[in-house]
Amino acid sequence: MSDRLLALSSNSTARSLAKSLGVPLPPRLERDTGPWRDLPLAGRRIVVWTGEGAGSTALSAALAESLPRLGGDVAVAAGEVAAFEAAGQAWARPPRPLAENERPAALVFDASGITDVAALQQLWSALSPQVRGLLASGRVLVLSRPPRGLPLRAAAAQRSLEGFVRSLAKELGRTGATAQLVEVPHGAEDRIGAVLAFLLSPRSTYVSGQAWRISTLLPAAFTPSRPLDGRRALVTGAARGIGAATARALAREGARVIVHDHPGAEAEAREVAAELHGDVLLADLGDEEGLQRLVGDPRLEALDVLVQNAGITRDRTLARMSAEEWDLLMRVNLEAPLRLAETLGERLRSGGAMVCLSSIGGIAGNMGQTNYAASKAGIIGMVESAAEGYASRGVAVSAIAPGFIETRMSAAIPFATREVARRIANLSQGGLPEDVAEVVTFLASPSGRALSGSVLRVCGGNLIGA
Repeated sequence: MSDRLLALSSNSTARSLAKSLGVPLPPRLERDTGPWRDLPLAGRRIVVWTGEGAGSTALSAALAESLPRLGGDVAVAAGEVAAFEAAGQAWARPPRPLAENERPAALVFDASGITDVAALQQLWSALSPQVRGLLASGRVLVLSRPPRGLPLRAAAAQRSLEGFVRSLAKELGRTGATAQLVEVPHGAEDRIGAVLAFLLSPRSTYVSGQAWRISTLLPAAFTPSRPLDGRRALVTGAARGIGAATARALAREGARVIVHDHPGAEAEAREVAAELHGDVLLADLGDEEGLQRLVGDPRLEALDVLVQNAGITRDRTLARMSAEEWDLLMRVNLEAPLRLAETLGERLRSGGAMVCLSSIGGIAGNMGQTNYAASKAGIIGMVESAAEGYASRGVAVSAIAPGFIETRMSAAIPFATREVARRIANLSQGGLPEDVAEVVTFLASPSGRALSGSVLRVCGGNLIGA
């Protein structure tokens, strides 16, 4: 079911009328669902703050090297200009000042050197004048260090950055812009380019107000154009919705995709597979025979990417929920992913990835979803437990927790509940299956290894329960 308010927002007359009546309309979001490019930040004007009181030399150097290499057009508002000049010259993209009335596409503030309360004012003095001129669907990134282990005042200052970013993201949402925190441990600076390539591009459209904590488990690097070439991927529950969008995105980047779904969705699964020149695998994950058929399929003897997307809902309050509704959901949503992690996960080749679909319901809970929320929280536990062990084999493991996504399943939600779910997000609208698929593709690529062990919310800034 379409979002009528979002449809109105594309009509200039309707927008003017809504503004005069004081009725906010959702912003139109910039998206990129085309193939990955060598220069994902080409043409994007990026204002950067680094240097004294605002970052370490290592992090400043990583920013200076990464942004022009990715195609960014950099303006250094404050900090180590020399590093950006040297790196920019190497890529024929030297930094240049921001012209008067020029509107940047992104603001990047290195706050890793903020170690006390007084220094936090740098956030206000730098960003306050600039956020007003940020382009619609623009980006704000604040870089930090992990607070744990820091001295008392430094830990408090670094942890405060997360609250700042989450609040700023709410303020920016009305224009389609987003804000994120990127937490970079010492020694992980070389991974930041892979994350910048995604977060500063239109592929991160529906990710807002999140803390991206870079992992030290695995090395990572941005791989332009078809990063999954020659890789074999299995996507469960791929006949429609998020699964189908994910299968398409993985295939677009070079993967040979096996489209799995329940036998009852055979026609749709075959249609998706035919479109992608992929394979079909039909199996009911709710019974033992189906699980055995899936794990025993010879096409899965060697895998590079495993996307655990299949899931069902059986919504009912606990007092009214039957044992059958509880048991079936747990078999499909949690027992099956655990079995696949234990079997197929062991077959993932070095350099591969397992990406599991959780839900914000598994983080925040939801009325009438004790079974569903429990299963999706269990997925998070599985990922957090598996990440370190899989890293020893060179395999990345991560999870995505989508918010309200416009699918056939969400269209069945009662109107009032659906409207609240849309408008409560920073971006005042639901996401698209393609928004989730872009994050899955990022995590499945060599770039996504920088986030192994993470749970990323693709919820438009719906931070209830965060």
